[in-house]
Amino acid sequence: MTATLGRPGTKLGMVLVVCCLAQFMNVLDASVMNVALPSIFEDLRFERHDLQWVNSAYTIAVCGFLLLGGRLADLFGQRRVFLFGAALFTVASAVGGMATSPGTLIAARGFQGLGAAVMAPASLTVLGTTFTDPNARAKAFGWWSAVSGTGGAVGVLLGGIVTESLGWRWVLLINVPLGIALVSMIRGAVPETASGGGRKSLDVPGAITVTIGLMALVYGIAQSHELGWGSWQVAGSLVLSLVLFALFLRQQTVSDHPLMPLGIFRNRQVTATNIVAFFAIAALFSTFYFLTLVLQQVMGLSALATGLGYLPLSIGIALGGFGVSRIVPRIGPRPVLIAGLLAGTAGLLWVSTADETSTFLGTILVPTTLLGLGMGAVLNATTNAATSGVPREQAGLASGLLNTIRQMGSAIGLVVLATMSSARADSLLEQGEPLRHSLGSGFGLALFGAAAFTFCGAVAALAVPRKK
Repeated sequence: MTATLGRPGTKLGMVLVVCCLAQFMNVLDASVMNVALPSIFEDLRFERHDLQWVNSAYTIAVCGFLLLGGRLADLFGQRRVFLFGAALFTVASAVGGMATSPGTLIAARGFQGLGAAVMAPASLTVLGTTFTDPNARAKAFGWWSAVSGTGGAVGVLLGGIVTESLGWRWVLLINVPLGIALVSMIRGAVPETASGGGRKSLDVPGAITVTIGLMALVYGIAQSHELGWGSWQVAGSLVLSLVLFALFLRQQTVSDHPLMPLGIFRNRQVTATNIVAFFAIAALFSTFYFLTLVLQQVMGLSALATGLGYLPLSIGIALGGFGVSRIVPRIGPRPVLIAGLLAGTAGLLWVSTADETSTFLGTILVPTTLLGLGMGAVLNATTNAATSGVPREQAGLASGLLNTIRQMGSAIGLVVLATMSSARADSLLEQGEPLRHSLGSGFGLALFGAAAFTFCGAVAALAVPRKK
Protein backbone atom coordinates (compact mmCIF):
# COMPACT_ATOMS: atom_id res chain seq x y z
CA MET A 1 0.00 0.00 0.00
CA THR A 2 1.55 3.26 -1.10
CA ALA A 3 1.01 6.91 -0.40
CA THR A 4 -0.65 7.34 -3.77
CA LEU A 5 -3.73 5.63 -2.38
CA GLY A 6 -4.20 8.34 0.21
CA ARG A 7 -3.17 11.84 1.10
CA PRO A 8 0.28 12.73 -0.30
CA GLY A 9 3.16 12.12 2.07
CA THR A 10 1.11 10.07 4.51
CA LYS A 11 2.36 6.73 5.84
CA LEU A 12 -0.86 4.81 5.32
CA GLY A 13 0.28 1.60 6.95
CA MET A 14 1.15 3.43 10.18
CA VAL A 15 -2.12 5.40 10.09
CA LEU A 16 -4.06 2.14 9.82
CA VAL A 17 -2.13 0.64 12.74
CA VAL A 18 -2.78 3.74 14.87
CA CYS A 19 -6.51 3.79 14.16
CA CYS A 20 -6.93 0.05 14.72
CA LEU A 21 -4.94 0.20 17.97
CA ALA A 22 -7.15 3.03 19.25
CA GLN A 23 -10.33 1.13 18.39
CA PHE A 24 -8.93 -2.09 19.87
CA MET A 25 -8.27 -0.26 23.15
CA ASN A 26 -11.80 1.19 23.08
CA VAL A 27 -13.57 -2.12 22.55
CA LEU A 28 -11.14 -4.07 24.70
CA ASP A 29 -11.79 -1.86 27.70
CA ALA A 30 -15.52 -2.34 27.41
CA SER A 31 -15.10 -6.05 28.17
CA VAL A 32 -11.68 -6.59 29.75
CA MET A 33 -13.04 -5.65 33.18
CA ASN A 34 -15.62 -8.45 33.20
CA VAL A 35 -13.28 -11.22 34.34
CA ALA A 36 -11.85 -8.95 37.03
CA LEU A 37 -15.25 -8.04 38.50
CA PRO A 38 -15.30 -10.74 41.23
CA SER A 39 -11.82 -9.65 42.40
CA ILE A 40 -12.85 -5.99 42.32
CA PHE A 41 -16.03 -6.86 44.23
CA GLU A 42 -14.03 -8.37 47.10
CA ASP A 43 -11.07 -5.97 47.11
CA LEU A 44 -13.01 -2.70 47.04
CA ARG A 45 -16.02 -4.08 48.95
CA PHE A 46 -18.65 -3.23 46.37
CA GLU A 47 -22.34 -3.65 47.03
CA ARG A 48 -23.59 -6.38 44.70
CA HIS A 49 -26.19 -4.14 43.05
CA ASP A 50 -23.55 -1.46 42.39
CA LEU A 51 -21.01 -3.70 40.67
CA GLN A 52 -22.66 -3.25 37.26
CA TRP A 53 -21.71 0.44 37.35
CA VAL A 54 -18.06 -0.46 36.78
CA ASN A 55 -19.12 -1.24 33.21
CA SER A 56 -22.17 0.99 32.94
CA ALA A 57 -20.23 4.16 33.84
CA TYR A 58 -17.93 3.47 30.90
CA THR A 59 -20.62 2.64 28.37
CA ILE A 60 -22.91 5.51 29.40
CA ALA A 61 -20.09 8.04 28.97
CA VAL A 62 -19.13 6.58 25.60
CA CYS A 63 -22.73 6.56 24.43
CA GLY A 64 -23.50 10.06 25.62
CA PHE A 65 -20.46 11.75 24.11
CA LEU A 66 -19.86 9.70 20.94
CA LEU A 67 -21.81 11.96 18.59
CA LEU A 68 -20.15 15.02 20.11
CA GLY A 69 -16.74 13.34 19.85
CA GLY A 70 -17.21 12.86 16.12
CA ARG A 71 -18.25 16.47 15.69
CA LEU A 72 -15.22 17.72 17.63
CA ALA A 73 -12.86 16.10 15.13
CA ASP A 74 -14.50 18.08 12.33
CA LEU A 75 -14.44 21.37 14.25
CA PHE A 76 -11.08 21.39 16.00
CA GLY A 77 -8.93 19.12 13.81
CA GLN A 78 -8.76 15.33 13.80
CA ARG A 79 -5.19 14.99 15.06
CA ARG A 80 -5.68 17.39 17.97
CA VAL A 81 -8.91 15.72 19.11
CA PHE A 82 -7.46 12.23 18.62
CA LEU A 83 -4.53 13.16 20.88
CA PHE A 84 -6.86 14.57 23.53
CA GLY A 85 -8.98 11.42 23.61
CA ALA A 86 -5.97 9.11 23.83
CA ALA A 87 -4.38 11.18 26.61
CA LEU A 88 -7.60 11.34 28.66
CA PHE A 89 -8.14 7.60 28.26
CA THR A 90 -4.58 6.90 29.45
CA VAL A 91 -4.78 9.16 32.52
CA ALA A 92 -8.19 7.76 33.52
CA SER A 93 -6.81 4.21 33.22
CA ALA A 94 -3.99 5.09 35.61
CA VAL A 95 -6.40 6.60 38.14
CA GLY A 96 -8.71 3.59 37.94
CA GLY A 97 -5.83 1.17 38.38
CA MET A 98 -4.84 2.92 41.62
CA ALA A 99 -8.41 3.34 42.94
CA THR A 100 -9.01 2.49 46.61
CA SER A 101 -12.79 2.97 46.70
CA PRO A 102 -15.78 2.03 44.50
CA GLY A 103 -16.56 5.69 43.81
CA THR A 104 -13.06 6.43 42.50
CA LEU A 105 -13.08 3.41 40.22
CA ILE A 106 -16.53 4.21 38.81
CA ALA A 107 -15.54 7.84 38.20
CA ALA A 108 -12.32 6.76 36.46
CA ARG A 109 -14.30 4.39 34.25
CA GLY A 110 -16.57 7.27 33.31
CA PHE A 111 -13.62 9.41 32.22
CA GLN A 112 -12.22 6.42 30.33
CA GLY A 113 -15.51 6.30 28.48
CA LEU A 114 -15.26 10.00 27.66
CA GLY A 115 -11.78 9.45 26.21
CA ALA A 116 -13.05 6.51 24.19
CA ALA A 117 -15.98 8.58 22.92
CA VAL A 118 -13.48 11.00 21.43
CA MET A 119 -11.06 8.37 20.10
CA ALA A 120 -13.53 6.08 18.28
CA PRO A 121 -15.07 8.60 15.85
CA ALA A 122 -11.72 10.38 15.48
CA SER A 123 -10.11 7.15 14.29
CA LEU A 124 -12.87 6.65 11.72
CA THR A 125 -12.52 10.27 10.59
CA VAL A 126 -8.78 9.82 10.16
CA LEU A 127 -9.29 6.69 8.05
CA GLY A 128 -11.94 8.35 5.91
CA THR A 129 -9.88 11.46 5.16
CA THR A 130 -6.50 9.72 4.79
CA PHE A 131 -7.45 6.76 2.59
CA THR A 132 -8.79 8.54 -0.50
CA ASP A 133 -8.72 5.56 -2.89
CA PRO A 134 -12.09 3.72 -2.62
CA ASN A 135 -10.58 0.23 -2.58
CA ALA A 136 -7.93 1.15 -0.02
CA ARG A 137 -10.56 2.84 2.12
CA ALA A 138 -12.81 -0.23 2.00
CA LYS A 139 -9.95 -2.45 3.17
CA ALA A 140 -9.04 0.01 5.94
CA PHE A 141 -12.63 0.08 7.20
CA GLY A 142 -12.68 -3.70 6.99
CA TRP A 143 -9.71 -4.02 9.33
CA TRP A 144 -11.22 -1.42 11.68
CA SER A 145 -14.49 -3.37 11.81
CA ALA A 146 -12.67 -6.66 12.39
CA VAL A 147 -10.82 -5.16 15.32
CA SER A 148 -14.12 -3.85 16.70
CA GLY A 149 -15.69 -7.29 16.48
CA THR A 150 -12.94 -9.35 18.09
CA GLY A 151 -11.74 -6.84 20.67
CA GLY A 152 -14.56 -7.51 23.12
CA ALA A 153 -14.01 -11.26 23.28
CA VAL A 154 -10.21 -10.90 23.34
CA GLY A 155 -10.66 -8.49 26.25
CA VAL A 156 -12.22 -11.20 28.39
CA LEU A 157 -9.35 -13.59 27.61
CA LEU A 158 -6.74 -10.93 28.35
CA GLY A 159 -8.60 -9.93 31.49
CA GLY A 160 -8.43 -13.48 32.80
CA ILE A 161 -4.70 -13.82 32.16
CA VAL A 162 -3.84 -10.44 33.68
CA THR A 163 -6.15 -10.83 36.69
CA GLU A 164 -4.80 -14.28 37.49
CA SER A 165 -1.11 -13.38 37.08
CA LEU A 166 -0.85 -9.70 38.07
CA GLY A 167 -4.12 -8.75 39.81
CA TRP A 168 -7.19 -6.81 38.68
CA ARG A 169 -5.47 -3.40 38.85
CA TRP A 170 -3.26 -4.29 35.91
CA VAL A 171 -6.33 -4.76 33.75
CA LEU A 172 -6.43 -0.96 33.84
CA LEU A 173 -2.77 -0.13 34.30
CA ILE A 174 -1.80 -2.06 31.17
CA ASN A 175 -3.50 0.74 29.22
CA VAL A 176 -0.91 3.24 30.43
CA PRO A 177 2.08 2.05 28.35
CA LEU A 178 -0.25 1.28 25.43
CA GLY A 179 -1.75 4.75 25.70
CA ILE A 180 1.64 6.45 25.82
CA ALA A 181 2.69 4.51 22.73
CA LEU A 182 -0.58 5.45 20.99
CA VAL A 183 -0.11 9.17 21.75
CA SER A 184 3.42 9.00 20.33
CA MET A 185 2.21 7.22 17.19
CA ILE A 186 -0.61 9.71 16.66
CA ARG A 187 1.86 12.59 16.86
CA GLY A 188 4.15 10.97 14.33
CA ALA A 189 1.73 9.46 11.82
CA VAL A 190 -1.67 11.15 11.84
CA PRO A 191 -2.01 14.21 9.57
CA GLU A 192 -3.78 17.29 10.89
CA THR A 193 -6.82 18.81 9.23
CA ALA A 194 -7.95 22.40 9.36
CA SER A 195 -10.51 23.18 12.05
CA GLY A 196 -14.00 23.82 10.81
CA GLY A 197 -15.47 26.62 12.84
CA GLY A 198 -14.86 25.79 16.46
CA ARG A 199 -17.32 26.73 19.15
CA LYS A 200 -19.81 28.48 16.85
CA SER A 201 -20.62 25.17 15.13
CA LEU A 202 -20.70 23.04 18.27
CA ASP A 203 -24.17 21.80 19.25
CA VAL A 204 -23.61 22.05 23.00
CA PRO A 205 -27.34 21.96 23.95
CA GLY A 206 -27.82 18.80 21.90
CA ALA A 207 -24.81 17.08 23.47
CA ILE A 208 -25.89 18.01 27.01
CA THR A 209 -29.51 16.94 26.63
CA VAL A 210 -28.80 13.56 25.02
CA THR A 211 -26.05 12.71 27.52
CA ILE A 212 -28.03 13.57 30.65
CA GLY A 213 -31.13 11.98 29.15
CA LEU A 214 -29.34 8.67 28.67
CA MET A 215 -27.88 8.78 32.17
CA ALA A 216 -31.33 9.42 33.64
CA LEU A 217 -32.80 6.54 31.64
CA VAL A 218 -30.15 4.04 32.74
CA TYR A 219 -30.29 5.18 36.37
CA GLY A 220 -34.06 4.78 36.47
CA ILE A 221 -33.93 1.26 35.06
CA ALA A 222 -31.06 0.25 37.36
CA GLN A 223 -32.84 1.44 40.51
CA SER A 224 -36.24 -0.04 39.60
CA HIS A 225 -35.57 -3.35 41.35
CA GLU A 226 -34.41 -1.83 44.62
CA LEU A 227 -36.81 1.13 44.80
CA GLY A 228 -39.75 -0.02 42.67
CA TRP A 229 -41.10 1.40 39.43
CA GLY A 230 -43.51 3.64 41.34
CA SER A 231 -40.86 5.38 43.46
CA TRP A 232 -40.27 9.05 42.79
CA GLN A 233 -36.59 8.42 42.05
CA VAL A 234 -37.29 5.88 39.32
CA ALA A 235 -40.38 7.55 37.87
CA GLY A 236 -38.71 10.96 38.01
CA SER A 237 -35.60 9.68 36.23
CA LEU A 238 -37.61 8.08 33.45
CA VAL A 239 -39.78 11.16 32.96
CA LEU A 240 -36.67 13.36 32.95
CA SER A 241 -35.06 11.16 30.30
CA LEU A 242 -38.15 11.41 28.06
CA VAL A 243 -38.25 15.19 28.42
CA LEU A 244 -34.55 15.53 27.63
CA PHE A 245 -34.77 13.23 24.61
CA ALA A 246 -37.71 15.30 23.33
CA LEU A 247 -35.66 18.47 23.82
CA PHE A 248 -32.75 16.85 22.00
CA LEU A 249 -34.91 15.97 19.01
CA ARG A 250 -36.34 19.50 19.00
CA GLN A 251 -32.83 20.94 19.16
CA GLN A 252 -31.78 18.89 16.15
CA THR A 253 -34.59 20.40 14.06
CA VAL A 254 -33.73 24.04 14.86
CA SER A 255 -29.94 23.94 15.15
CA ASP A 256 -27.87 25.27 12.27
CA HIS A 257 -25.27 22.60 13.02
CA PRO A 258 -27.21 19.69 14.58
CA LEU A 259 -25.33 16.97 16.39
CA MET A 260 -27.48 14.38 14.59
CA PRO A 261 -29.35 15.59 11.47
CA LEU A 262 -32.65 13.71 11.60
CA GLY A 263 -32.97 13.44 7.83
CA ILE A 264 -30.65 10.44 7.81
CA PHE A 265 -33.45 8.33 9.30
CA ARG A 266 -35.39 8.65 6.04
CA ASN A 267 -32.92 6.09 4.70
CA ARG A 268 -34.69 2.77 5.40
CA GLN A 269 -31.52 0.70 5.30
CA VAL A 270 -29.73 2.96 7.79
CA THR A 271 -32.68 3.03 10.18
CA ALA A 272 -33.41 -0.71 10.10
CA THR A 273 -29.74 -1.66 10.39
CA ASN A 274 -29.24 0.57 13.42
CA ILE A 275 -32.20 -1.09 15.14
CA VAL A 276 -30.61 -4.46 14.42
CA ALA A 277 -27.26 -3.21 15.75
CA PHE A 278 -28.92 -2.01 18.98
CA PHE A 279 -30.37 -5.44 19.79
CA ALA A 280 -27.28 -7.34 18.64
CA ILE A 281 -24.85 -5.39 20.81
CA ALA A 282 -27.29 -5.34 23.75
CA ALA A 283 -27.12 -9.13 23.65
CA LEU A 284 -23.42 -9.60 22.90
CA PHE A 285 -21.88 -7.21 25.42
CA SER A 286 -24.32 -8.25 28.15
CA THR A 287 -23.25 -11.83 27.45
CA PHE A 288 -19.63 -10.90 28.15
CA TYR A 289 -20.74 -9.72 31.60
CA PHE A 290 -23.07 -12.55 32.60
CA LEU A 291 -21.14 -15.45 31.05
CA THR A 292 -18.12 -14.37 33.07
CA LEU A 293 -20.14 -14.49 36.27
CA VAL A 294 -21.58 -17.90 35.34
CA LEU A 295 -18.13 -19.36 34.72
CA GLN A 296 -16.64 -17.98 37.94
CA GLN A 297 -19.40 -17.66 40.53
CA VAL A 298 -21.61 -20.56 39.42
CA MET A 299 -19.30 -23.10 37.75
CA GLY A 300 -16.31 -22.20 39.95
CA LEU A 301 -13.67 -21.55 37.29
CA SER A 302 -10.63 -19.36 38.02
CA ALA A 303 -10.09 -16.00 36.33
CA LEU A 304 -7.50 -17.54 33.99
CA ALA A 305 -9.72 -20.51 33.12
CA THR A 306 -12.60 -18.10 32.50
CA GLY A 307 -10.47 -16.06 30.11
CA LEU A 308 -9.39 -19.18 28.24
CA GLY A 309 -13.03 -20.25 28.16
CA TYR A 310 -13.72 -17.26 25.93
CA LEU A 311 -11.45 -18.56 23.16
CA PRO A 312 -14.29 -20.32 21.27
CA LEU A 313 -16.34 -17.13 21.32
CA SER A 314 -13.36 -15.01 20.24
CA ILE A 315 -12.40 -17.34 17.41
CA GLY A 316 -16.04 -17.63 16.34
CA ILE A 317 -16.45 -13.86 16.07
CA ALA A 318 -13.28 -13.53 14.01
CA LEU A 319 -14.21 -16.39 11.66
CA GLY A 320 -17.79 -15.21 11.33
CA GLY A 321 -16.73 -11.65 10.53
CA PHE A 322 -14.11 -12.51 7.94
CA GLY A 323 -16.16 -15.39 6.55
CA VAL A 324 -19.01 -13.17 5.32
CA SER A 325 -16.78 -10.45 3.86
CA ARG A 326 -17.21 -11.84 0.34
CA ILE A 327 -20.79 -13.01 0.87
CA VAL A 328 -22.41 -9.72 1.87
CA PRO A 329 -21.59 -7.89 -1.41
CA ARG A 330 -23.09 -10.78 -3.41
CA ILE A 331 -26.33 -11.51 -1.54
CA GLY A 332 -26.80 -8.36 0.50
CA PRO A 333 -26.77 -7.90 4.29
CA ARG A 334 -30.34 -9.02 5.01
CA PRO A 335 -29.97 -12.84 4.84
CA VAL A 336 -26.61 -12.65 6.66
CA LEU A 337 -28.17 -10.62 9.47
CA ILE A 338 -31.14 -12.94 9.87
CA ALA A 339 -29.04 -16.13 9.83
CA GLY A 340 -26.42 -14.71 12.19
CA LEU A 341 -28.96 -13.45 14.72
CA LEU A 342 -30.90 -16.73 14.73
CA ALA A 343 -27.64 -18.62 15.29
CA GLY A 344 -26.86 -16.26 18.15
CA THR A 345 -30.33 -16.84 19.61
CA ALA A 346 -29.83 -20.61 19.59
CA GLY A 347 -26.41 -20.30 21.22
CA LEU A 348 -27.69 -17.99 23.99
CA LEU A 349 -30.69 -20.21 24.74
CA TRP A 350 -28.30 -23.14 25.17
CA VAL A 351 -25.88 -21.20 27.40
CA SER A 352 -28.75 -19.92 29.56
CA THR A 353 -29.26 -23.49 30.87
CA ALA A 354 -25.84 -23.54 32.60
CA ASP A 355 -25.92 -24.12 36.37
CA GLU A 356 -23.62 -25.30 39.16
CA THR A 357 -23.60 -28.86 37.78
CA SER A 358 -22.68 -27.87 34.20
CA THR A 359 -19.36 -28.55 32.50
CA PHE A 360 -17.51 -26.42 29.97
CA LEU A 361 -17.58 -29.11 27.28
CA GLY A 362 -21.24 -29.90 27.81
CA THR A 363 -22.80 -26.45 28.14
CA ILE A 364 -20.34 -23.74 27.05
CA LEU A 365 -18.04 -24.83 24.20
CA VAL A 366 -20.49 -25.49 21.35
CA PRO A 367 -23.06 -22.75 22.06
CA THR A 368 -20.45 -20.01 22.52
CA THR A 369 -18.82 -21.04 19.24
CA LEU A 370 -22.22 -20.84 17.55
CA LEU A 371 -22.85 -17.46 19.18
CA GLY A 372 -19.47 -16.17 18.03
CA LEU A 373 -19.94 -17.26 14.40
CA GLY A 374 -23.38 -15.69 14.25
CA MET A 375 -22.47 -12.41 15.93
CA GLY A 376 -19.25 -12.05 13.95
CA ALA A 377 -21.32 -12.19 10.77
CA VAL A 378 -23.80 -9.69 12.20
CA LEU A 379 -21.09 -7.19 13.18
CA ASN A 380 -19.64 -7.27 9.68
CA ALA A 381 -23.01 -6.99 7.95
CA THR A 382 -24.30 -4.14 10.13
CA THR A 383 -21.14 -2.09 9.53
CA ASN A 384 -21.57 -2.50 5.77
CA ALA A 385 -25.31 -1.90 5.70
CA ALA A 386 -25.40 1.08 8.05
CA THR A 387 -22.70 3.01 6.22
CA SER A 388 -23.53 2.23 2.58
CA GLY A 389 -26.12 3.87 0.40
CA VAL A 390 -25.78 7.29 2.07
CA PRO A 391 -24.49 10.49 0.46
CA ARG A 392 -20.75 11.02 0.74
CA GLU A 393 -21.28 14.06 2.96
CA GLN A 394 -23.21 11.90 5.45
CA ALA A 395 -20.75 9.00 5.60
CA GLY A 396 -19.19 10.23 8.82
CA LEU A 397 -22.61 10.82 10.36
CA ALA A 398 -23.69 7.27 9.47
CA SER A 399 -20.55 5.83 11.10
CA GLY A 400 -20.99 7.95 14.22
CA LEU A 401 -24.66 7.03 14.46
CA LEU A 402 -23.87 3.31 14.23
CA ASN A 403 -21.26 3.57 16.99
CA THR A 404 -23.66 5.54 19.18
CA ILE A 405 -26.49 3.04 18.72
CA ARG A 406 -24.12 0.18 19.54
CA GLN A 407 -23.04 1.88 22.75
CA MET A 408 -26.65 2.62 23.69
CA GLY A 409 -27.42 -1.04 23.20
CA SER A 410 -24.55 -2.15 25.43
CA ALA A 411 -25.46 0.31 28.20
CA ILE A 412 -29.22 -0.16 28.25
CA GLY A 413 -29.07 -3.90 27.56
CA LEU A 414 -26.75 -4.52 30.51
CA VAL A 415 -28.87 -2.49 32.91
CA VAL A 416 -32.12 -4.18 31.88
CA LEU A 417 -30.69 -7.70 32.11
CA ALA A 418 -28.82 -6.97 35.36
CA THR A 419 -32.08 -5.77 36.91
CA MET A 420 -33.85 -8.98 35.81
CA SER A 421 -30.98 -11.11 37.11
CA SER A 422 -30.85 -9.43 40.52
CA ALA A 423 -34.62 -9.72 40.98
CA ARG A 424 -34.56 -13.47 40.25
CA ALA A 425 -31.53 -14.14 42.48
CA ASP A 426 -32.90 -12.12 45.40
CA SER A 427 -36.26 -13.85 45.18
CA LEU A 428 -34.66 -17.30 45.38
CA LEU A 429 -32.37 -16.28 48.23
CA GLU A 430 -35.37 -15.07 50.20
CA GLN A 431 -36.93 -18.50 49.68
CA GLY A 432 -33.86 -20.13 51.24
CA GLU A 433 -32.24 -21.45 48.05
CA PRO A 434 -28.42 -21.90 48.05
CA LEU A 435 -26.33 -18.94 46.86
CA ARG A 436 -24.78 -20.62 43.80
CA HIS A 437 -28.13 -21.92 42.64
CA SER A 438 -29.78 -18.53 43.12
CA LEU A 439 -27.04 -16.68 41.27
CA GLY A 440 -27.02 -19.25 38.48
CA SER A 441 -30.76 -18.93 38.02
CA GLY A 442 -30.49 -15.13 37.89
CA PHE A 443 -27.63 -15.18 35.40
CA GLY A 444 -29.48 -17.78 33.30
CA LEU A 445 -32.51 -15.50 33.12
CA ALA A 446 -30.28 -12.65 31.93
CA LEU A 447 -28.79 -14.85 29.18
CA PHE A 448 -32.31 -15.88 28.17
CA GLY A 449 -33.11 -12.17 27.94
CA ALA A 450 -30.06 -11.72 25.71
CA ALA A 451 -31.49 -14.44 23.45
CA ALA A 452 -34.71 -12.43 23.29
CA PHE A 453 -32.66 -9.41 22.16
CA THR A 454 -31.05 -11.32 19.29
CA PHE A 455 -34.43 -12.67 18.21
CA CYS A 456 -35.84 -9.12 18.17
CA GLY A 457 -32.84 -8.15 16.06
CA ALA A 458 -33.65 -10.93 13.58
CA VAL A 459 -37.22 -9.65 13.31
CA ALA A 460 -35.92 -6.10 12.75
CA ALA A 461 -33.59 -7.41 10.04
CA LEU A 462 -36.63 -8.28 7.96
CA ALA A 463 -37.02 -4.52 7.38
CA VAL A 464 -33.54 -4.21 5.84
CA PRO A 465 -34.06 -3.79 2.08
CA ARG A 466 -33.23 -6.70 -0.17
CA LYS A 467 -30.23 -6.27 -2.44
CA LYS A 468 -31.33 -4.93 -5.83
